[in-house]
Amino acid sequence: MTVGDGALDLNSESLAPRSSFSLRVSARPHSVRHVPWIIAIPSLAAAAAVSIPLAYIAIRAADAGVTSYLAVILSRQTAVLLVRTLLLVAGVVAASLAIALPLAWLVVRTDLPGRAVWATAAAIPIVFPSYIAAFILVAVAGPRGYLQQMLSSGGVARLPEMAYGYSGALIALSLFTYPYLYLLLVVSLRAIDPALEESSRSLGMGRWRTFAFAIMPALRPALASGSLLIALYTLSDFGAVSIVRYNTFTVSIYNAYRALFDRTVAASLSTILVLVTFLFIATEAWLVRRARPVSASARAVASPVPLGRWRWPAIAFASSIVFATLVVPVATIGYWLLHGGGRGVSLAISLREIAGNSLRASLAAAIIAVALSIGPALWATRHPSAVSRWVDRIVYGGYALPGIVIALALVFFVSRWLPLLYQTAALLVIAYVIRFLPEAVSATKTALAAFPPLLEEAARSLGAGPLERLRTITLPLLRPGLLAGGGLVFLTSMKELPATLILRPIGFETLATRIWSATGEALYSEAALPALVLLLASAVPLYLLVIRPALEGRSRA
Repeated sequence: MTVGDGALDLNSESLAPRSSFSLRVSARPHSVRHVPWIIAIPSLAAAAAVSIPLAYIAIRAADAGVTSYLAVILSRQTAVLLVRTLLLVAGVVAASLAIALPLAWLVVRTDLPGRAVWATAAAIPIVFPSYIAAFILVAVAGPRGYLQQMLSSGGVARLPEMAYGYSGALIALSLFTYPYLYLLLVVSLRAIDPALEESSRSLGMGRWRTFAFAIMPALRPALASGSLLIALYTLSDFGAVSIVRYNTFTVSIYNAYRALFDRTVAASLSTILVLVTFLFIATEAWLVRRARPVSASARAVASPVPLGRWRWPAIAFASSIVFATLVVPVATIGYWLLHGGGRGVSLAISLREIAGNSLRASLAAAIIAVALSIGPALWATRHPSAVSRWVDRIVYGGYALPGIVIALALVFFVSRWLPLLYQTAALLVIAYVIRFLPEAVSATKTALAAFPPLLEEAARSLGAGPLERLRTITLPLLRPGLLAGGGLVFLTSMKELPATLILRPIGFETLATRIWSATGEALYSEAALPALVLLLASAVPLYLLVIRPALEGRSRA
């Protein structure tokens, strides 16, 4: 995003519904030398860390030579892979938007009964790994799934094929990635200045036109950042697409590494993922730059919108989403657990250490990622320049790469220059940070876009230095975004699989690796207990770090 410092527009002659205080996007980028060191140094450090897998890809692709490289990326098979992957990305982003935007609006801005319960339940699906979501989809809606078994007694011979191929990948990824967008929208909707709606309604606009012309422009940063996260997650997903048998770039890259052991072909294919990532990032920045300047308030919250006769349809919509993304998965895992005999009890003894490994590594990654996200987010939003744009794009580069590529890149460099890090938990944490840093950056940028730099500029005019402004002004205002970003990094690190399988120290097992090993052997009863532990261990921090702060802020207002 490229929202920059600008003058505060105190005029209201425009008929566009907006508050009297609005942030104007600066047309002239800031000089690099004017960027405070406290922003530039962490930003460059984050970009350098993410550059490790990008450099590895470049080295491996160069080993193939120009002719071989062009033969790979210009082949018909690669073109088909690109089309299939982009179709899946487009479908998942569209479906996630259709779920996340109405849900966020209902739980934040309306009088929906039980808003706190719906808000928490709607965010919990993010804790499910994509491969577990795909396993559950196949088990429930597959050709021999539980749904088919129940309906066969009623004369339904065969359900439509939807658990495999494109439809299976679309369903599994959409239902369990929409919270990336939903969580950012919840934070943004809380921060919007009620004066936006008041001005619009005073000009005679109805609720729908107010939403379209006053609220949606203010949500554009969150919509762009959340959609970008979902698009990059879909680009790099391996678990779900492999289980539902939908071939994408990640599956082909994995097969090249594991089956063919051809790292040059895999690296060549990975360069296309990086290029697509940069294209998505540039598109996000373009969408945000086109946004009409709007204002936001960190304190005031609009009064709840009465649903009236739409209350029951709203409850039905929220119920259907929660049923599909929470009730069905938990019931399926519970069914596996109950049919496992006494094996679950014996497994519980070893799960304490395994859960501890997952919690410690994920928490460390979340703290480091949040700390590193502040610099790039401030540079991109408060001091936009050509350098900040490239740093922003590089930071997002690791998110589009499969975990196996990041893991092999770290092994390649560490084994040559930092052998002491090899086979350590610290290297695994570094992989998590590189992989999921964009989640923290997106949340921080969304929070920054929600308030103008008026207070920061006032503090600077009073002689406050960069560190003091950051400590006393910026960080307190960024708290909801930092918590949301940390929560996202924690949750996704808990369920990360490919990088964990390669980089974990000997004897270091996580909940994700235990679930994968059990489901890979079709031992669903043995996967059930660690899956439930993963759900509970992730749901509690999700509520404490992300949902509760948003709801408490709303209720206080």
